[in-house]
Amino acid sequence: MAEAQNIPVGSTTAGSIAVAAESTVATRMSAPPSFDAADFPVPHGREEEWRFTPLERLRGLHDGTAVATGDGVKVAVDAPEGVVVETVGRDDARLGRAGTPVDRVAAQAYSSFEKASVVTVPKDTVLTEPIRIAVHGEGGVAYGHLVVELAAFAEAVVVIDHTGDAVLAANVDYILGDGAKLTVVSVQDWDDKAVHVGQHNALIGRDAGFKSFVITFGGDLVRLHPRVAYAGTGGEAELFGLYFTDKGQHQEHRLFVDHNTPHCKSNAVYKGALQGENAHAVWIGDVLIQAAAEGTDTYEMNRNLVLTDGARVDSVPNLEIETGEIVGAGHASATGRFDDEQLFYLMSRGIPANEARRLVVRGFFAELVQQIGLPDVEERLLAKIETELEASV
Repeated sequence: MAEAQNIPVGSTTAGSIAVAAESTVATRMSAPPSFDAADFPVPHGREEEWRFTPLERLRGLHDGTAVATGDGVKVAVDAPEGVVVETVGRDDARLGRAGTPVDRVAAQAYSSFEKASVVTVPKDTVLTEPIRIAVHGEGGVAYGHLVVELAAFAEAVVVIDHTGDAVLAANVDYILGDGAKLTVVSVQDWDDKAVHVGQHNALIGRDAGFKSFVITFGGDLVRLHPRVAYAGTGGEAELFGLYFTDKGQHQEHRLFVDHNTPHCKSNAVYKGALQGENAHAVWIGDVLIQAAAEGTDTYEMNRNLVLTDGARVDSVPNLEIETGEIVGAGHASATGRFDDEQLFYLMSRGIPANEARRLVVRGFFAELVQQIGLPDVEERLLAKIETELEASV
């Protein structure tokens, strides 16, 4: 168990913190970003960014053998009045503006999609209803690209639901203008055989706020790579995640926050529960504070509950700091079983052991779910967690 590490203003090193541009933490070990898949070697599984991923279960997404079919996925957008929804070709200038692919699968997705969906919220528009995007797998192979752009001072909530069965590689771009506020809830509730690999790029404008919830339940293999960069001072990013990993599932979340601009904030909190033989969850949290990013305030935390024997968690928080002029930076990672004191407290009040365990897990996740702010989504996620728990007791 890795305990929390906090770095006060002016500190230059602590624990596993790397300081210096030559550092070899995961943020610097991959190939240079590129939109061309040919610029990335086919991974063999020993690379830092691939060493936790079972490549044989990617169904060819990593080596170019996965060919798109007509029955891949269907995308449907339900947006309030005033939102502009477009289907565009590969030459649209907005595609890729939030970030460049950083691995071969993301580059393959960018090289292979035919049409992209672009959702735009005009300047000063404050939506009172969420934008809902349904991505439904039809059983085939698909490559996709989605752009959500908020113009200056716009505010919106976007819910992206992934369901059905597919082998999908996709890039998602979030572009926030100055003063914009965007909340995204991305739910991965795939069928058991689905494979989903995605890179999520957020580019945050001056004084803009980005809040992301990544919720992963289903799929045979899900590997998501949320990335954040800042286009102006005063930007804030909150990255929340929840995953419930069942027997045989591989769920991997790899975060990277690039503090490239002064006086910005980030906070990442991911929580997971695992149950069943060969359930495997991976969480990588990389934060880079560049030399120019004075006044940065950042923290990242990962917590995991292992509910049964045979499950495995890999949790790796990294901080790379190139300036001592920061407000604060820290990380925490912990993996364990139930808190015996909590269970004893509940059981001593007449609550059966199985129900006590379920209460502990529900409370563990409720802290994150209740921050979403959409009652229908919160209720659906809590019900899904309850269904998952029924299999563990």
